[in-house]
Amino acid sequence: MSKEKRLGRGLEALLGAPLGGMPQPAAGALAAGAEPAGAAGPLRVSVYDIEANPYQPRREFDETEIDSLADSLQEHGLLQAILVRRIDERYQLVAGERRLRAAIKAGWPDVPVQVIEADDRKTAEIAIVENLQRKDLNALEKAASFQRYLQSYGCTQEELARRLQLDRSTIANLIRLLELPETVQQSLRSGEISPGHARALLPLGDEPEQVAYCRRIAVEGLSVRAVESLVQEAIRAADASPLAVVGGDEPAKPRRSRGPHLTSLEQEFRTALGTKVDVRQNIKGRGRIIVHFSGPEEFERLHAWLCGAEARRKAG
Repeated sequence: MSKEKRLGRGLEALLGAPLGGMPQPAAGALAAGAEPAGAAGPLRVSVYDIEANPYQPRREFDETEIDSLADSLQEHGLLQAILVRRIDERYQLVAGERRLRAAIKAGWPDVPVQVIEADDRKTAEIAIVENLQRKDLNALEKAASFQRYLQSYGCTQEELARRLQLDRSTIANLIRLLELPETVQQSLRSGEISPGHARALLPLGDEPEQVAYCRRIAVEGLSVRAVESLVQEAIRAADASPLAVVGGDEPAKPRRSRGPHLTSLEQEFRTALGTKVDVRQNIKGRGRIIVHFSGPEEFERLHAWLCGAEARRKAG
């Protein structure tokens, strides 16, 4: 599959026009440091007149890959122009930072560009989509880019998913990874554990437990399925343990045995919400659902998800 096809529908939808070929300079598009390559050539801009994209989701670039791309540019040239927008008398990068870095490393004084009209919000969206479709970010970079967007523009996960043409669950599952302890996040960045491992740790809800299981994954080489099973066993064990009596010496009574349907329901809630959930029911069928949260950020996530689900139910 070609790079252009991988870039695909996401960017075309955002730009409102097909992507392909080298662009032609629009009337009045030239600025300081920019000049056409010829009567029929694309607009070329000095690499030093293109500012970085402040909405770039990627924080780490593989220098080996940049070196390889620079070698490719020397041999084959740049097959697709870099996307930029005008900011006063300069240009700002919208998409194509890897290609721009490679061009600079290859010693190119200028690069072919396509100038587009894009406000800050659209620039952020294009940067996210380009990185998702062209060269995968690591899971935490994706999550951070989604969260920054939601905070900057005050929109819901559903709206962002619609604008980027993604599943809402993709966005929600990634953002939940930011709730994990920093130790676990670092293991995810380094590749010691996978995004699947990290998601499997979320239902524990207890940071020391999450860190301990993360270490076991690295040391024992546990599969995602194995971690999911261990986490479920740990949750069941915690549910079956007797409750402590606060402020007294009287031993606690063991918790009354519960039917397997309640345990199954709890696991469904935990999987859906990504946090510990307790379901309590008496013999008359009455009861309560307790949703645990570890801090303000997780509370806000749960509030947005639960209230958003209720709004969708009423609208339907």
